[in-house]
Amino acid sequence: MADGASTASSQAQVKLQLTTRHSDISLPENTGPILVKTNLRRYALSTLVNALLESEKPIPFEFLINGTYLRTSIEEYLTANGISAETVLTVEYIRAIIPPIYLASFEHDDWISSVDVLSSTSRAARHGKGDGTVATGHERILSASYDGLLRVWNISSEVVAISPSAASGGHTSSIKSARFVSPTQVISSGLDRTVRIWKYAEDVDGFAASLTPQVELYGHKASVDCVATHPRSSRLLSASADHSLGVWSLNKSDAPPAPAALLPQNNSRSAKRRKISTSTSTPQRGPVVLLQSHSAPVSTTIFAPNDPTVAYSASWDHTLRTWDLPTASLVDTRTTSHALLSLTALPDLNLLAVGTSARHITLIDPRASATTITAMTLRGHTNAVVTLAGDPTSAYGLLSGSHDGTCRIWDVRSSRSDKDGVVGESMYTIARESVKGEPRRIAGEGIKVFGVCWDQEVGIVSGGEDKRLQINRGKGVLEKGGIGAKDGG
Repeated sequence: MADGASTASSQAQVKLQLTTRHSDISLPENTGPILVKTNLRRYALSTLVNALLESEKPIPFEFLINGTYLRTSIEEYLTANGISAETVLTVEYIRAIIPPIYLASFEHDDWISSVDVLSSTSRAARHGKGDGTVATGHERILSASYDGLLRVWNISSEVVAISPSAASGGHTSSIKSARFVSPTQVISSGLDRTVRIWKYAEDVDGFAASLTPQVELYGHKASVDCVATHPRSSRLLSASADHSLGVWSLNKSDAPPAPAALLPQNNSRSAKRRKISTSTSTPQRGPVVLLQSHSAPVSTTIFAPNDPTVAYSASWDHTLRTWDLPTASLVDTRTTSHALLSLTALPDLNLLAVGTSARHITLIDPRASATTITAMTLRGHTNAVVTLAGDPTSAYGLLSGSHDGTCRIWDVRSSRSDKDGVVGESMYTIARESVKGEPRRIAGEGIKVFGVCWDQEVGIVSGGEDKRLQINRGKGVLEKGGIGAKDGG
């Protein structure tokens, strides 16, 4: 009887209506429902679509039913969802995410806390003032380090600029966060409690550049662990261990004066303890406002993707808070069960992703109409998730970096339901190349990841405790230039 049931199952069929949103891989318009066996899985379906497309070179495809990846046979999906095999099943196919390959590592003298990329498709180029042109092959990578220095690299692994030392107007302690504001401006913050604005300028040949202090921003009373910018509104956000969120002006002329009590020359005990010898020739300014509501260190902050008058902050106090910046008021608080350490937006889905101390990522709908706090939980990391970035080419993609020493790539459509609700599973794991071939370090001892960036041109950039800036990229994403090729090549 069992053999008969198995045979009947293998011979059962269902009609599929195959669809895609990508015109270059779409089937002819007159392609109707196709009768297939219900025991088919992803690989067999991918082979079928390639045959229908008459592809010269097979394209790996993924398949979605009702917005979720097919991870079983069709039969198992139908059974699990109570769907009759008599139904015409609409199945969307998309190109599969290609596993990211290792490209290069840039060595540093100390831990790397933060990374960013300037390319023709990066946010700084798109939203900065001016034309934002970045030629192919002239992309730049920014790294911030615990040695107190910023470095700008070309894609040939050469340093084109280093920020000044403390004695020449640079940070006086470890840098925790850094971003390109535009092709000519950089911001940074750190353990010295300051936010700094830098002018970035390259020589004509592009082989050398300079980072010149423009403004020093004072107002926080503890480490400033994250900065975010909205260039077109000339606003800057900062998240600090002093439990506050800072709002600042990028324009020196609009910025309020710096609080005198916090300036190095008026804070001799602190200056002596931290061996500060900062230049006083750089203009010093204060915050537009400090937002006080969190009851523990504020780990990260971002502007709302489609509204620069709204900010979000995440904290060790387990809360995600929404702020109205023009009125400097708190408008919403979402309380979770764990310390929140990282934050990024998935704007097309109206979701915020927050990394937690409990090793998972929580997706939260910040809109007032949301009836639940957690829309989905992404599980897989084995230590705290301290840095996040969105996929530049997909509304559903996410990159995370963790103290477990790995980065993970997620697609929120790759999910399943269990007793805890909807749970997402990572598509790929990126290990640290510095310990390749060694036994896995579950807690990430010596290889913690502190910062990530995902750029359409350069790829996935990460840095951390192993003192290496690592670059990975999906095969074939970048056709020209190439990491490791000389700028003029």
